[in-house]
Amino acid sequence: MMFAGLAFGQLLAIFGALGAAITALYILKLKRRAVVVPFSPLWDRILGDKNASSLFSKLRRLLSLLLQLALLALLLLSLGDPKPEVRALHGRTMVVLVDASASMQAMDVLPSRFEVARQKVTEIVSSMSATDRALVAQVDVSVTPLGPLTSDRSALLSMASELRPTESRIDPARALRFAADSLRGYEHPEIVIISDGHFPIPDDPALRSSLANVDVKYVAVGSAGANVGITQFSVRRYPLDKARYEVMLEVTNASSTPADVELRLLGDGIVVDITKLRLAANERLPRFYPNLSGASQRLEAQLLPLAGTIDNLLADNRAFALLPERRRAKVTVVTEGNTYLEAALLLDEYLEVTELTPRKFAERGSPPGTEIVIFDRVTPLSQPSMHAMYIDPQGDGSPVKIGRELKSPGFDKVDHKHPIVRYLSLDDVNVAKGHALTPALGDKTVGSSEGNAILVAGTRGAHKFVAVGFDLRESDLPLRIAWPLFLMNTLQWFSDEEANYLSSFRTGDVWRVSIPGTASRAKLSHPDGRIETVAVHEGRAVLEGTRAGFFSLLLETPDATPILFAANLSDEQETHIAPEGPPKIGDREAVPLSIVRAPVQQAVWVYLLIAAILVTAFEWITYHRRVTV
Repeated sequence: MMFAGLAFGQLLAIFGALGAAITALYILKLKRRAVVVPFSPLWDRILGDKNASSLFSKLRRLLSLLLQLALLALLLLSLGDPKPEVRALHGRTMVVLVDASASMQAMDVLPSRFEVARQKVTEIVSSMSATDRALVAQVDVSVTPLGPLTSDRSALLSMASELRPTESRIDPARALRFAADSLRGYEHPEIVIISDGHFPIPDDPALRSSLANVDVKYVAVGSAGANVGITQFSVRRYPLDKARYEVMLEVTNASSTPADVELRLLGDGIVVDITKLRLAANERLPRFYPNLSGASQRLEAQLLPLAGTIDNLLADNRAFALLPERRRAKVTVVTEGNTYLEAALLLDEYLEVTELTPRKFAERGSPPGTEIVIFDRVTPLSQPSMHAMYIDPQGDGSPVKIGRELKSPGFDKVDHKHPIVRYLSLDDVNVAKGHALTPALGDKTVGSSEGNAILVAGTRGAHKFVAVGFDLRESDLPLRIAWPLFLMNTLQWFSDEEANYLSSFRTGDVWRVSIPGTASRAKLSHPDGRIETVAVHEGRAVLEGTRAGFFSLLLETPDATPILFAANLSDEQETHIAPEGPPKIGDREAVPLSIVRAPVQQAVWVYLLIAAILVTAFEWITYHRRVTV
């Protein structure tokens, strides 16, 4: 027998102290009230009472004392929570991993796969013996333990009630590493995975080694795989017409039969387009919407199954995106006159352009509020404290060193991944003459001619710059559509409105949302209206997102403007909800768990309390029948 509550030594010390106190109370003499009597036989009675109050007389009432000591012993033993020692040492230690990824919201089993998984947790807890212990953890892209290892069934059932499904993918390797760490040092370790089979375990020798002595059991949920979902959704504005935008999305039929669906596109809550689609079995269908207008910020795609089509998962039937903000940028152009440059800047109505001659710029500097300055064949003595574009820079004030003159340079090599030249073709641009540029450490050579840099981008301090190593008028670049696109890309890169604008985050990733100012905290409003406080680190709010929809960040500063962003599931693996077999760890397959409900076993302390109540009742009866008086 072992004690799970107070240790035996503690119980013995408490019993000794309280038992001595009870015995002392029985030994104490009674204090008699003085009574004057005239009759001598009464004195004999008083002397008899005196003898009855002596130590020997009180100890004659030994039955009452023993009953009180027995009652004390029973109460203290119940505090010790005694358990059979052999069974306590050989109980199982389980970590129950419950799949909470998006596919677990499928309703092929009612009310949903996740609710069935929750019921399975309840059955597993009910099947535990009195000496088993377990821990329940929710698993998606992260692992969330809902409590410590415990044998308390009520606590484990409370953990099961706290399980919540997410709209995220799953990371099985992280879940198994957590389980292996939690079970280290315990006898009879066991991992129970409750999932629909979408639990791909990587072939990791270290992971296999950590689970070598652990029994891995599996509980399957789900029965069918019919589903249609949106697996891609993105949006971008046109660089030369920011009032218009284009949308790209992808619809996937994860069913083994054709599906008929209605696809709706909404802008700011208003229906923009409705299309009926027929998808073949297991077909992925991309859709492209060019030249859209009307929406200022929010875009949403909705997928509605038509009659005859079964769609068991609703979590991937909606997708969300935000259009980049149409912000008016202040640009100063320092030039003696360049029609090509001036005409290209007129294409963007959201630019506030101020033109200055080099002399006026040297006298006045940039107008207040200028964010970007363009130097056309002019180079200031010192670099400005703003983003700057240098066209054919001259002199020592250039951010890069000016090298030798180049005759008929061309763009032999272009880094098309850089935002300023993305989606542009510069290979056949003709240039009469230019200069080689020498980038500094950390600068990026975007375009080069025979190994000589002629287009360089980089940063100086906290500001970006772009240097073009030739005069526009000495080339045919201004006559090509690439010229205004190159200029708009450059201005967008300066203002962080790049061509690869992130229209939505992905659930399951760590979201880093840029915020202005130096705030250390922000309030995050979820799509369901829930509000929580998130930390801000180095100008970014950092959080791990598990829900799709539109979110809002509000800084804890006066007159702060909410920062909106969107998040999507966009995971083809979660859209394919067909149940799969037990997961495999190397060559070992998880064994299906057989849940057998254990007989109800009351703890020993319950019986001890019942015995204490019976002793109390017996003492009450004997007292009132004057047996122990």
